[in-house]
This record gives sequence, C-alpha cells and structure tokens, in this order.
Amino acid sequence: MTDESLPGRSELPATPDLRASDADREQVAERLRDGLAEGRLDMEEFEERLEATYKARTYGELAPLTRDLPGAGVSAPVNLVKAPLPEGAVDWSSRIGGEATSTWGVGVMSGFQRKGRWTAPRRFNCFAFWGGGEIDLREANFEDREIVVNCVAIMGGMNVVVPPGVEVVVRGIGVMGGFDHSEEGVPGEPGAPRVVVSGFAFWGGVGVERKVTRAERLRLKEERRRDKLDRRAERRGELEGRRDRHHQLHADRLERHRERVEDHLDRIEERRDRRRHRD
Repeated sequence: MTDESLPGRSELPATPDLRASDADREQVAERLRDGLAEGRLDMEEFEERLEATYKARTYGELAPLTRDLPGAGVSAPVNLVKAPLPEGAVDWSSRIGGEATSTWGVGVMSGFQRKGRWTAPRRFNCFAFWGGGEIDLREANFEDREIVVNCVAIMGGMNVVVPPGVEVVVRGIGVMGGFDHSEEGVPGEPGAPRVVVSGFAFWGGVGVERKVTRAERLRLKEERRRDKLDRRAERRGELEGRRDRHHQLHADRLERHRERVEDHLDRIEERRDRRRHRD
C-alpha cells in the first residue's frame, strides 16, 4: 500500500513515528487478507505480516507491510489479452458474486436437493427429520468467497458435495451422530471459495465429499481414451519396427483388458450416482 492510502494520512512520510490506531491496524490486516485471497501472498507470508501488523505501534512500521500490494480501491494492472485457461481449469472469478437463488432446504420424512446451476448464499440453512438432503455445489455459483452450509439432521442425513479446488472447513457437532471431516485440510485453489459446514446432528449424519461433475468425468474419460490410443499407436510402431508379432498381440490384449476395467469402474460410479439420487 502507498502511505497515502491510509485515510487522512497523506503526511505519513513526514511523520512515520505517529502512533497508529486499532482501526489503522485492522485496515492493513484487511488488505493482507485480500492479498491472500487473490493469491498475491502465500500463507506463510500472510501469517508473518499479520503478526507484524498487530504488533505495529507506528505508521512507519505499518507502511512496509502492504507496500507491494495494490492500494485500497485500486486494481492491479490487467492484461487485456488473456491467455485461455488450461482445459478443465475453473475460472473461479466468474463463479463468485450475484444474488442467491435459494437460502434454505427442509426434508421432513422426505428429502430435498439443491444441485445443478444455482447460486449458493452466504448462509444456507437446512433441516432434515427422518429424511435427507443433498447440497451439490459442483456447478453452483457462490454469493461470496466464503459460504456457510448450516445443517441440522435429526434422525436423518445430509450430504454436501463440493468440487475440487474448494477449501472445506467442518464445524458441526454430533450427538449419537456425526459430521464427515475427511475433506478438511485440502488446500483450496487461488481465488476459489471456502465452504464452512456447520450445524448439529442427533442420531443422524452430515457427509462431505469432493467430486468432479459428470461432464468433467466424461472429459477425463475421453482424455484417457485418447492417451491410450496414442500409446497403442506408439507401441505398434515400435513392435512393427522390431517385427515382433507376438509382443504386439500381447500388448493389444493387455490394453483391451485395461479398457474393460476402466469402463467397468465408470459404470459402477454412474450406478452409485443414480442410486444416490433415487435415495
């Protein structure tokens, strides 16, 4: 940050020993959080600078902490000729923002679903009693960079599905029930949202799983198929060069076996998806 970015402190270079207020320290901390969220700082740098921020007593100590970050209200230079995203990469900036399309879900001796294209709110409240619910965020947009999915499951269950790249934090409490913590601790991608799963489960449970969309699964399957064809053509070229028919037939049989195994695994995954949707 520039020294002039602190409100009413344009004289800062002349008075670096002037005492900073709590509000000034909090303003610098907020700038650091923005830098972390935008990928300008890694976690180690962020923690070091944040600790120095709350220890700082003067403007002279605060100023260097954000000097290499864009100023408040100032955007970083933008390259107008942007390179296309790699195949399969997610443009998170296009999925954050907008008005929520649904803020709650209830399943009483029944079930509910939120899936497909929808905008998840900052806080989504859901309740299940002798029933269940599915909150699928794989194709969703997000109202903010951090959203809370608050689940109350009484003798029922709920499942929260997040896409790869999203950070997950679980804060729910279970009594004769529980919350799934298996997806915690996985770092999020730069710019990706954060999903906090909270709430209460009594004789019930709240699951959290990380899955790609069906379209992405098909894309990966097609990518594997192309790779297999390339490998097969390469091996055939090598074998024909050696005129070794026996090795060529063996390699072809092995490749066909691998294809059948992968197709079988794909069918199992699709049946699981259909069964979960029916349940």
